[in-house]
Amino acid sequence: MYPAPFEYYAPNTIAEALSLLSQHGADAKVIAGSQSLVPLMKFRLATPAHVIDLRKVPNLTGIREEGGALVIGALTTHRTIERSETLRKKLPILPEAASAIGDPQVRNQGTIGGSLAHADPSADWPAVTTALDATVTVAGRGGERTLKISDLIVGPLTNSLNVDEILVSVRIPIPGAKSGSAYEKEPHPASRFAIVGVAAALQLDGKGVVQQARVAVTGLGSKVTRAGYVEQALTGKAPDPAALKAAAARTAEGIEVRGDNLGSAAYKTHLASVIAERALRRAAARAVER
Repeated sequence: MYPAPFEYYAPNTIAEALSLLSQHGADAKVIAGSQSLVPLMKFRLATPAHVIDLRKVPNLTGIREEGGALVIGALTTHRTIERSETLRKKLPILPEAASAIGDPQVRNQGTIGGSLAHADPSADWPAVTTALDATVTVAGRGGERTLKISDLIVGPLTNSLNVDEILVSVRIPIPGAKSGSAYEKEPHPASRFAIVGVAAALQLDGKGVVQQARVAVTGLGSKVTRAGYVEQALTGKAPDPAALKAAAARTAEGIEVRGDNLGSAAYKTHLASVIAERALRRAAARAVER
């Protein structure tokens, strides 16, 4: 099916893009890597009258270290993240997660900012960035503001951006010593979206006990969700195999698990505990090594 007719714009500055968004309001959509909006348009599930392509806007790509954090431009592709030596050294969970997204064509076009703004309930980046306590910077005509991922993503394919705002960057704190993180998922065999995905980030104290745990799950509910019962079960405990397994068994607690054509709620609940244990084991191993 062909998309409905639309007007196409390719602004050269953020100010120009924001002006177009302000002018056309809810009738406009932005394209980052085109891997999410374009398929919806082809099936006419989205019919924007105005499409604003951000790919000519400067300063929306790249990876840099700034003030104890890694800042990733919103239009930075999955492939760039996958190949970044800086990220491999500082936060290997990021290139690992990027490498598991889609196929090479998707990774070469799709962007981290586009994925987060699209808010697919089975996407990888929402879980990874939530576990890493990331924030996003959003630009509007009135200036910039900062949002946590939990405030950005409010529901399936729904974000909290105003109609005249653009997500411009992702900021991820660089963890200190005795910290480790990992992402595991069971991918859909065709799309590579997560049937269930779990991102885990652990911070140990000087005695090797879990000081803080952040665990985020994708694919279970209507949006990315913190696995609070897992975090509580691990805090104050040594991350030995028994403790990790017991905590992982609680992954789906407190989450309204949605069954679908990929599996029943019961199946996904069990799968979540298996995937969580894998992620926790790798995160704990990294934390011990640092």
